[in-house]
Parts: sequence; structure tokens; C-alpha cells
Amino acid sequence: MLKVLPIQTKAEQEKICLACGVKYDPDLLAYSATVDDILAGVCQFKLTDKGGLLYDLSPVKDSFDFEALFVLGRGTLNFIDLCGVHKASFLGTAADEQTQRLIKAVGFKEQEDGSFTVDLEGFFTDHCHDKK
Repeated sequence: MLKVLPIQTKAEQEKICLACGVKYDPDLLAYSATVDDILAGVCQFKLTDKGGLLYDLSPVKDSFDFEALFVLGRGTLNFIDLCGVHKASFLGTAADEQTQRLIKAVGFKEQEDGSFTVDLEGFFTDHCHDKK
């Protein structure tokens, strides 16, 4: 069973970040994804007056469960939207094709400057949000 849950303690967040090969930042919020209680990935993020900022959407080392990471990314964006923040940016590294495909599937669009952003206004309620 796939589970996406907020990470409850900073010690747990640090351990999960290490397993996923990302820099742990105690100032960030984080969700983890597990499949059958086996870690699949981590997403570290924060909410700001400029929008939600995703720093990592990363798989556990030596693995890449696209479906689990997709649900992890969407779950994070949904939380950001429910907090009343309707813009988000992906600040992580999207150097490889696999990661770019993932963050685009999650909903981010590449901007002219190479950044990735998403407008969450109606994203989870308007079934035609992508057709606008």
C-alpha cells in the first residue's frame, strides 16, 4: 500500500533525507512516501509569502518509483493549496530526464528562465485547469 504522510520528527526527517541522498534542512517541512512500509521518497518544502517552495522531490537511493513520487509531489502541492498558498516553485535539481518528466507530470511547467512553477488556483478543484 502506498502511503504519503508528513514526517513527524526532525530526527526522522534527517534519517529519511540521508536515505534519499538529499541535504536535510531542519527549517523545512517534509512528507515521505512508502510502499508496503518501505521508504520510496521524500519531499522537503516550505510555505512563504511568495508561494510554496519544493526543495526536494527525491527517491530513496538506487530506486525510482515514479507512481509513489508522483503521489508524494501531488500530496505536497495539495497541502500547500489547502494552506491558502496558490503558487509553487520547484527549486530542486531537475537535471536528468526522469526527474523533469516527474515534476512536469506532478504539474510544474518549465518557464523561459528554466525554472519550474505551478499555479494551484483551481488545480485540485477545476477538472479543466490544464486547458485554460
